[in-house]
Amino acid sequence: MFSREETEKVLKLLAEEKDVVLSSPQIQVTGMVTNGVTSTVFIAQGVVPRDDKAIQGEWAEFFPVKGQKLSEEKQYGVEMAKDLARYLNLSPGMDGVVMAPTIDGQMNAMDIQVNAVYDTANDMSNDKFIRFNFDFAQSLLNTRSAERIVVLLKHWKDTERMRTLLSKKLNAAGVACEIRTWVELSMVYSKIKAYLDTIFMFLFSIVLVIVIMTTVNTMSMAIMERTKEIGTLRALGLKFRGVSVLFALEGAFLGLFGSIVGMILHTVVWAIIRIYPPHYTPPGFSLSVPLYVSMVPSMLFFLMCSLVLLSMVASIIPARGAARKNIVDALGHV
Repeated sequence: MFSREETEKVLKLLAEEKDVVLSSPQIQVTGMVTNGVTSTVFIAQGVVPRDDKAIQGEWAEFFPVKGQKLSEEKQYGVEMAKDLARYLNLSPGMDGVVMAPTIDGQMNAMDIQVNAVYDTANDMSNDKFIRFNFDFAQSLLNTRSAERIVVLLKHWKDTERMRTLLSKKLNAAGVACEIRTWVELSMVYSKIKAYLDTIFMFLFSIVLVIVIMTTVNTMSMAIMERTKEIGTLRALGLKFRGVSVLFALEGAFLGLFGSIVGMILHTVVWAIIRIYPPHYTPPGFSLSVPLYVSMVPSMLFFLMCSLVLLSMVASIIPARGAARKNIVDALGHV
């Protein structure tokens, strides 16, 4: 736990960094919640309402809240997970009581009012979670300390650099703390991402093999069927190198035009998905989420260059083989 003085000191040090958007103290509480008839355990997160709104940002739309969100004006108002609210038969506007051991080990109880009911998006936590106002959580635990300080950066790419910088800065200021990134704390995210990366890499490998085999086979058949033309060009005096360059250029143009058509189709499909995104329910989630496909121009350009190069190589190899044939045999090829 950070004492009140340490919390203020850390927040001041963090505010000096230009890459830090905001820093917010939080505290976690576990205990019992009751409606006067039924009781059950809960896990609560005490947050500063205005900071929490900024941290959620545009992603808040994925976790709809039914009722009034946390606010500084009503400190005893809470947000309760929907399955927990259903179990206790509580709805927005109704009252309850929470009990938890204080830092000193004494049992404390405080009245709450359910401001809102929300979906945690996870079946495992929908029957346990509550969100408190930070000051209310401190009062329930009878402390002015904070358990953690959440730091929001301008860009996720600065995470490791800022972790190193802040660790040195806080240690130099005499604040003993441990800095963990969001990826380290979210084990579910890391596992799901690793699972999806494996699937996508497998699909990418299959598509890559199909593309290479199709391109090579198409270009090879197109050139083999024109062996007589190659023989005619050789008979007219076109050198071996000239045949290779001619078909390399043809393959390059075919690859370029094919890539442009593919990019146009890709853009059309991408626009349709952006307007009408398909929804799916990830493993362990209780809410369906929209599937977003990002447009990455640099990757499209890389793929276009790769396909042009592949088409050139696929054209040169069979063209060289046909050009090496005896001119008489090439003219009589069937």
